[in-house]
This record gives sequence, C-alpha cells and structure tokens, in this order.
Amino acid sequence: MEEVAEFLARQVVREEGDEPGLRWASVAVVLRGGAVREAELLFIRRAERAGDPWSGHVAFPGGRHDATDLSLEATARRETREELGFDPAVGGRLLGRLDDLRPRNASLPKIVVRPFVYAVAAAPALRPNEEVRSAFWTPLSRLLDPVVRAEHVFEHASGRVRFPAYRLDDDVVWGLTERITTQLLLRLREGGLLG
Repeated sequence: MEEVAEFLARQVVREEGDEPGLRWASVAVVLRGGAVREAELLFIRRAERAGDPWSGHVAFPGGRHDATDLSLEATARRETREELGFDPAVGGRLLGRLDDLRPRNASLPKIVVRPFVYAVAAAPALRPNEEVRSAFWTPLSRLLDPVVRAEHVFEHASGRVRFPAYRLDDDVVWGLTERITTQLLLRLREGGLLG
C-alpha cells in the first residue's frame, strides 16, 4: 500500500471552510490486503435508530467531531474504536485523505465529512457496538465491476430522488458513502493503481 500513500500525498484535496452552525465529522476508509489490486474495503451497516438520518445505511465507520478530539483524524480513529473495537492506525497506517464532502440533500444536517484512508495488512477483529448492525469487507475489484453499479431511489416528504449506487447483494452503497467510494476508486485509477 506504499504506492497508495505516495499517490495520495501528491494529491490536492478539497477542504471545506468553517462557517456558523456547520458540524464536522470524519470517517475511516479502511483497506485490507498487501496489494491494491487484491485489497478489500471495509463497510458497516448502521443499526436502525429513530432520529438518525443515516439509520440502517451502509457506511464507513466514523461520526461527528467531539470537542475532546485533537483533530478530525482523531475523530475517525475514535469512532472506529467505538463502533468496531479497533483503531485503524494501530496495526495499520494512515495513507492519506480524500476531499471533504457535504450531503446534497438540504433536509440533512449541515455537516462536512472528511474521509481518512487507512491500510491494515490483516483483518482486525471486528466487534460492532450498538450503533452498528454488522460490518463486511468488499473487494475493490467487485466495486469496479459495472454490474454492481446501480441507481438508488430514495423517497422522502418532497418526493423521489435518484442517487448513483453500488448494489452488493442485499446492501446498497449510496449517498455520501457512494461518493467517497467512487472518489477513492477514481483516484486509484488515476494513479494507475487499479485496472
């Protein structure tokens, strides 16, 4: 994964500016494996919770920045420890960052998500907490297969909205998670690291 770290270090990432009322969050985009072409990506299925706009969605481990976190990277590590019982930088390493993203749906909280990319050589023991229904690894090669690309239709009070998605058996990766996943895959392809 050294080539991923070197490539991401050369990339200019888009950072959002702070503004009144804006909340910050971060996620851990965790790759497992020795070579990029055989790597797998870690996803979680969020637990069903009333009042959580991302309830039941497929996501990356992560969450809102806490005042006790020294940085947004510390937030990604803390949230991964809380949600899955492991720290991606312990037994793994930070490879770099991706662009900051905001939800495109105005009904969602005013939040910016900063993705941090990590690599772990071996599969850590995953111990989901009450916020996580389950966790699973998906090969990057599967995400590159056009057959898994799909459209997700989300229905809410103002009507139907269509989103690009990845359909992985019974799971649908859409919204911010799809955007982060697509950004990662595009960057790795641009760097000649994926076919």
